[in-house]
Parts: sequence; structure tokens; C-alpha cells
Amino acid sequence: MYKPDFRIARYWGYQTSTFAILFIQKTDIMMRKKSTLVLAGMVCMIAGILACNKLMPSMIDSSQGLCGPIELSNSQSVYFAKGNDAFFANFTASSGLGPYFVATSCGSCHGSDNRGHPFTILTRFGQTDSTGNHFLAMGAPQLGKFCLPGYTPEQIPVGATSSQFIAPITAGVGFLEAVPDSAIIAMAADNQHNPDGVRGHPNYNTVPAYVTPLNGSIQRADGKYICRFGRKASTYNLLQQVATAYNHDMGITSSFMPNNPYNYLDQMPAVATGTPEVDNTTVNAVVFYVTCLQTPVQRNPMDPGVQYGNLVFTNIGCATCHKQTLTTGYSPINALSYQTFSPFTDLLVHDMGPGLDDGYTEGNAKTSEWRTAPLWGLGLAPDVQGGQTYLLHDGRAHSIEQAIQMHGGEASVSAKRFNQLSVSDQKALVTFLKSL
Repeated sequence: MYKPDFRIARYWGYQTSTFAILFIQKTDIMMRKKSTLVLAGMVCMIAGILACNKLMPSMIDSSQGLCGPIELSNSQSVYFAKGNDAFFANFTASSGLGPYFVATSCGSCHGSDNRGHPFTILTRFGQTDSTGNHFLAMGAPQLGKFCLPGYTPEQIPVGATSSQFIAPITAGVGFLEAVPDSAIIAMAADNQHNPDGVRGHPNYNTVPAYVTPLNGSIQRADGKYICRFGRKASTYNLLQQVATAYNHDMGITSSFMPNNPYNYLDQMPAVATGTPEVDNTTVNAVVFYVTCLQTPVQRNPMDPGVQYGNLVFTNIGCATCHKQTLTTGYSPINALSYQTFSPFTDLLVHDMGPGLDDGYTEGNAKTSEWRTAPLWGLGLAPDVQGGQTYLLHDGRAHSIEQAIQMHGGEASVSAKRFNQLSVSDQKALVTFLKSL
């Protein structure tokens, strides 16, 4: 009797299903030539079906890094994959890059969906108070430190203040977008009588015409909305964040931001380029991609040292601003609706004292005010920062301990308490933060 050779199926790298084995075994009673034809057809069918399955993005083990998608349907997974491809796609001059830019792709600044690196640091300039940026006619708010041949590198105009921003983590941002305005307002209200002097407030800003207000948004009497993204919490939602990043970081125009960045040294008029250099389908796919990134997973949460460090973190007041848990409201994406998650932020801006005052701001935040940075993924930051540590808004802190000690203003009491801890308690707190 002819014995089927399953090495053909194994050659394709797949395990033969029980159905396929039974089917092939039934062909044993047939003539050898006919059996071979049936076997070949069956192998092709199995390979074809499984090859189709391989088109679906595979899940990433989020406990080993960042970060994979939230639970999605098959069609949503395909859309997520398209956004992933676009997020890490590099632009060149022929595909619209520049003429002034900082990076060539979204992934250049957000390696592995984590924090950025000083190599792609952003320089923002021109605004000192809530009256707005008075240097827009000179290329503000962002400096394009690279340019294409034939153009002049941008320079900060005389009289303009500036600040440098390292790109924040992108993992979990869809959850932050889904936090209701009412929850942000409530967190600010809870601080009104805080004995350590912690206050904080939402950053209200003008929303671009192309942006649709989020579910549950609360508009202020002056028409401004609560914003939550960026180092100053001055960006409203992820569509605005992505459209702005394409334009300011890469010089890529879209229907949302149709003008190329302006450089007063070249006297290039800030006019629309004609056909957008990135279409709406791509922009929306990238928005969907970042919206659906899973939250970072804490490592070793049951370790006694990690748990004790968490207790120290709370006892010295860090959790007042770095809220351990938030809850989302309704989202059209089911996996984001009414979810409790742990970002370690309150999405408010706080006065961090003169040591962190760069003289530049956005929205209605003061120059010394910064959004509470989410701490999730903190322990994985060195993996995308060349084995080094670059913390705070501009990477000036080169260790977790140094970042804590640089906290001033509303956080000065907690920073003082950290300095008064025993060496073992300080290490426990750092161990906890590295587990995030």
C-alpha cells in the first residue's frame, strides 16, 4: 500500500491538520499517480488557507516589550497592520519629505512605540504665554533642524524663547484619548486642598477645524477644549497629533495641514503644495494604529520588592499626580470602552518650578507647567535609547533618581521626601518604576 509522504507538508512549515491527514489517508486505496495528484492539490489548499491566515498580524507578547494591538476584529487587524506599515514607512524627497524636517518616519522618533531619543529631539519656539505664538510668521512653532539640498537650515529667530521635547511614548495613547473630560476636571478639583501644594489644571486650547470633538468633551465658554497630548498637553486628539507630526516633523502635507513648513531665511511662502503628500486614508490608518496600541504591561508586579516600591511611591506623594488608574468612557472601538488602566498620569499640567522653566509654552499652560508624563513603559525606555536614560521633557535627566530630584514647584515636597528616604527605600522605589 502507498504510504503518503508528509514531508511535503512539513516543507511548507505548517502542521498538517487532522482533516488533511484523514483526507490523505483515504487516498491510499487509489492508484499511486492519482494519489500523488490529490496529495499535491491538498497540500496547495492547506498552504493557501494557512498563507491567508499569515496575512493577519500576529499578536505580540506584551510582557516582553511594547506592545501589540488591543483586541480587534479581523478587519480591524488588517487596518491596524496598514497603519503599522505607514507608521514605520520612511519618506524621501521624492515622496514629499521636507524641505524642512526632523525625522523621516513616525517610527524614527517612537522606536518600538516607546519614548524618543535625543537624536530626534524636537525644538519648539515662539510662545511665552496664553496669548499665542507670535513667531508663526517666522516658522514657529517647530524648528526643522534638517533640510533638503538647496534649502537653508532653520534657525530660532532673535527674541524667541524655545524648549526641546523628546518624543513621548505612543503605547496606550488610545486609552488616554478615551478618558472623559469630566474625569480630568474632577482630578484637578480633588487637588484644591492638597497639603503638599499640588494643584494642576487642564490645558485648554483652540481646536483645529478638521477635528471632531471627542465623546463627552466639555467646551469652555471661550470655545476652547481640554487637550491632553504632547509635553504641554496642548494637542487635542490623536488625529491632530498625527497630522501635526507629519507636517512639522517630516514636512509632509495632508488635507488637514496642506502647507509646507515655513522658513523665514528662505522666504518660502507657506502655501499649499497642491496634491497632499500623504492621503487621508494613510493618515487615518496611522491614527487607528496608535489608537489601538495596547497599554504597556507591568513586569513582576507580584515581586515583594516591586510591591514595596509601589508603597513608597504612594507614601511620598508621587501618586497624587502620577495617578495609577484611570477609566475610559465610551469609545467606538469596543476594547477601549469603559476600561480601567494604569498610565500613572492625571493628564493635567503642573507647575514644576523654575528649574524646568524653559520660557516656552503652548495652549494656556505657563512656561513652568508640564503635563504629568505617563510612567508606563518607563523600565523599557533604555531599550530604545541606546542603553542610556533620557528622562523629563528634554532628556536632561540621565537616571530615574535624577529625574525625581529635578522635580520642583508642585512636586518639590515629594522630591524632598525622596531625598530623605533610606538608600534601600530609594532603591525599592526605583525598582518599582523600572517594572512599569
